Amino acid sequence: MVHGALTQLFRDVAWDAYGKLDVLVIDLPPGTGDAQLTLAQSVPLAGAVIVSTPQDIALLDARKGLAMFQRVETPVLGLVENMSYFLCPHCGERSEIFSHGGARQEAEKLGIPFLGEIPLDIAVRETSDAGQPIVLAQPESSVAQAYRQMAETVWEKIK
Repeated sequence: MVHGALTQLFRDVAWDAYGKLDVLVIDLPPGTGDAQLTLAQSVPLAGAVIVSTPQDIALLDARKGLAMFQRVETPVLGLVENMSYFLCPHCGERSEIFSHGGARQEAEKLGIPFLGEIPLDIAVRETSDAGQPIVLAQPESSVAQAYRQMAETVWEKIK
C-alpha cells in the first residue's frame, strides 16, 4: 500500500504547477524498510532524517531504517528523539515517560548527527487537528522552537 501511495504521489501530482519545490518531507512508518527502499528508488533524495522515541525497542527500528538508507547510499542527515519528554501543561513539571536520551546516545554510537529532542506536547496534537502546525499557531512555544531549530539544522545540511 505504501509503495502504491508513493508511486501515485510522484507520478500524479503536477509538481511544476506549484513553482519550485524547496523541500518535500515524507514521514514514513517504521518497519521493514520497504517504504524507504521504494522512495530511494523512485526519486533522488537529498537525505534522510531518522526519528525515534528514546526506548531501546524503537531504536531497533531506527537502526534498520538507517542501515537501509546507507545501503542505497542516501545521506543520513541525523537522528531526532521524538516524545523525548513531557512538560505538564498545568504545573510545568518535566516527565521522561519513555525514558530519555536514547536517540542521542544512539546517534553518537552510530557516528551520525543528533538533531534534537522533540517533547510530547498536547498542543502539537491540538493545533495539528485544527489544521495549523504548532510553529504557526504558537511560534514562541518551546515545542515550536524545538521543531524550528531541527528544521533549520536539516535545511543547512541539504542546502
